[in-house]
Amino acid sequence: MTLLQQWVALKTIVVKEFMRFIRIWIQTVIPAAIMTMLYFVIIGKLIGSRLGTMHGIPYVDYIAPGLVLMAIINNSYGNVVASFFSAKFQRHIEEMLISPMPNYLIVLGFVIGGLLRGSVVGLVTGVVAAFFVNVHIYHFLIVVLVATLTSVLFSLGGLLNAVFAKTFDDISIVPTFVLTPLTYLGGIFYSVDILSDFWRTLSLANPVLYMINAMRYGMLGVSDINISIAFTIIIVFVIGLYGYAVYLLRYGVGMRQ
Repeated sequence: MTLLQQWVALKTIVVKEFMRFIRIWIQTVIPAAIMTMLYFVIIGKLIGSRLGTMHGIPYVDYIAPGLVLMAIINNSYGNVVASFFSAKFQRHIEEMLISPMPNYLIVLGFVIGGLLRGSVVGLVTGVVAAFFVNVHIYHFLIVVLVATLTSVLFSLGGLLNAVFAKTFDDISIVPTFVLTPLTYLGGIFYSVDILSDFWRTLSLANPVLYMINAMRYGMLGVSDINISIAFTIIIVFVIGLYGYAVYLLRYGVGMRQ
């Protein structure tokens, strides 16, 4: 394929993925905003008012970066896993695989679709957060980079889940038993510094912890984790999962049933 043909192919996938979730924005975008608002009201305001501060920051402000990132994670992942599995279930993913379109381009198209949904939801939840916290971005570039890389990472995770899933029930297993525990134990609602040595060490094995702390540093200027280490881990995961996804498509893993 020429570069122009590749661009047209990529744009077609991205536009399809964007229109897929934006047509039903009431189901794909608004629920995340409502859920974030409930977290701020119940945990941030009602419970947070009794907890006081965390690292010298009002509790409701402290949890804001994690709540925004959690919405990005869930929606990036959910968009790709549902879209790719539907394409596989309806058998039209096979048309892409036998076309001249490179496998890396197919992966990139679905990932950009997840990134777009994650970005839209992230912006909406950010606006919601502004009604509850004093919005002050400590380092705008870090916020954008963390949000983008995290969205890409979990979009890739959603694609891998879809590749191995055999039924619609299978696409809910990873979010329920892996994604949700990692997210809630990733330091959204607390600092790992308050944990005992054993649990703090165990928490350091959770990759989501590094993403949430990097986002918190970008928004508030505080972090339990060295930012350079956090970015290194995120980038390594992105590169590894992207390469693995391309490999799976190249050999048709999970496509022949």
